[in-house]
Amino acid sequence: MVKNFVVTGAGPVGWTVAEQLAADGHRVRVVTRSGSGPDHPLVERITGDAKDPETLRRVFAGVDAVFHCIHGSSYTAAAWEAELPAAEQAVLNAAHEASAVVVFPESLYSYSEPDRVMTEDSPRRAAGGKRGVRTRLLQAREDSAATTVSVVAGDFFGPRVRMAHGGERIVVPILAGRNVSVVGSANQPHSFTYVPDLVAAMVAAAANPAAWNSVWHAPTGPALTQRELVQAFARAAGVPAPKVRVLPGWALRAAAFFSADMRELAELGYQFEHPFVMDSARSEAILGVRPTPLDAAAAATVEWWRRQG
Repeated sequence: MVKNFVVTGAGPVGWTVAEQLAADGHRVRVVTRSGSGPDHPLVERITGDAKDPETLRRVFAGVDAVFHCIHGSSYTAAAWEAELPAAEQAVLNAAHEASAVVVFPESLYSYSEPDRVMTEDSPRRAAGGKRGVRTRLLQAREDSAATTVSVVAGDFFGPRVRMAHGGERIVVPILAGRNVSVVGSANQPHSFTYVPDLVAAMVAAAANPAAWNSVWHAPTGPALTQRELVQAFARAAGVPAPKVRVLPGWALRAAAFFSADMRELAELGYQFEHPFVMDSARSEAILGVRPTPLDAAAAATVEWWRRQG
């Protein structure tokens, strides 16, 4: 049965959501400020502001679900605080009027006991900075009259993922035959989520009313060290694994005194200095999704980067 969906944002998550839905034969409206999105006969690209109630009321009419995938204009707590809560509230209000479920991609930032393996039942009460913004967004969804579902992922990698630890910071130097630099530690286990797997879970959650008004985990394979992720991408590229250099946490924090960008990065440095591991077994069982094997995910990621030249 053909359904109607809206996707706000056309970053790596929003774009992939639209691609997967259209590939399954559904009609998709993609709302962005630039009018971007996949070129597909079932995808309607709409230029608009995801915070404007009139635009949302018009675009949401008759849809089954909304996938809200916008991100802040910069990687700062100030930008997130200024932009994200208002946009989410506008989407929640319009979706409630349209009787549509809203599906959110979510991060692990709000988890307040990250030293333990994070499950769907782990506390999400982190405060301060970007972590606090994510905590408040989750609370606002819970308090909303709209029907929502949030799907949590680890650090992204995959096609279209550029500015990320598993993106251009690793893949680009590998393809260029250069050494790779990572932050924190190259040898601590860390959960990385393949974006198409996150999207598959979001689509499954949207279709399952029993999963609504809950927080789920994207299917995520066993935790990898950054060194192991580098080796997987090198195998996929058919090149020797490069040397991995490390910017330790103390150096990152020292640089934060002089650089605003480093301060924003240092805030999340704990994720790479210590084990940072999520478990998705419960969500995989409920949503009927499984993580893509690492070598296949790495191969698709490297192939996408190669097509970018």
